[in-house]
Amino acid sequence: MPVFQLGSSTTFPPAVFADQTGLLAIGGDLSIERLLSAYAEGIFPWYSEGDPILWWSPDPRLVLIPASLHISKSLRKRIRKQDFYVTMDESFTGVLEACAETRREKGEETWIMPEMMEAYQGLHDAGYAHSVEVRGDEGELRGGLYGVSLGRIFFGESMFTKTPDASKIALAALAGQLHIWNFDLIDCQMETRHLISMGAARMGRRHFLSVLKKSLQHGTCKGPWIMDALPMAPFFSKDLYG
Repeated sequence: MPVFQLGSSTTFPPAVFADQTGLLAIGGDLSIERLLSAYAEGIFPWYSEGDPILWWSPDPRLVLIPASLHISKSLRKRIRKQDFYVTMDESFTGVLEACAETRREKGEETWIMPEMMEAYQGLHDAGYAHSVEVRGDEGELRGGLYGVSLGRIFFGESMFTKTPDASKIALAALAGQLHIWNFDLIDCQMETRHLISMGAARMGRRHFLSVLKKSLQHGTCKGPWIMDALPMAPFFSKDLYG
């Protein structure tokens, strides 16, 4: 398949035209209108510094159905220690910066460049992008994640951890909250062992696009989001704090 060159229109070619690597198109911009158009079609931007904007729709892609979240015994034990608390949309910028910085500290290439940070901050300000923050007793960020929400799908973008299991706690809290809100799935985009260990699984592109189309028939829950008191309780055989 050819890679499409985007012009001034925010309309994308069908995601099924992506090549074997998942690459669909090149160019365009990171305006709120274009980003929302992309996510609504199962497409997302991902590129490195010095490269043009690249737009992807992988096949298969990794997804997590909130009700299928797996919390290991060790993570359950960690959660029950209660030496943290979780918030939503209280420090989006802090989570965004920490996700970028964590990758740099590890010597890894990051796609969270200044223009990407500005774009997703704009989505957050417009109510479409959200963060989950895991905090210590004094309110410091220990871990977190951010992503975009449309219809009943949350498109995960990145996560970070500064203490063991903090990113897993953030994902567990998110999945619990989305389960309460009847979301269909969390789009994890790319496969990692970390996510598979927590219940994520591969989904073919056509199936994903079908789920996405149905999900978008529901209204989008725009921010700021507020987390319920016990979002992870549905995943425990006993009350989380019992």
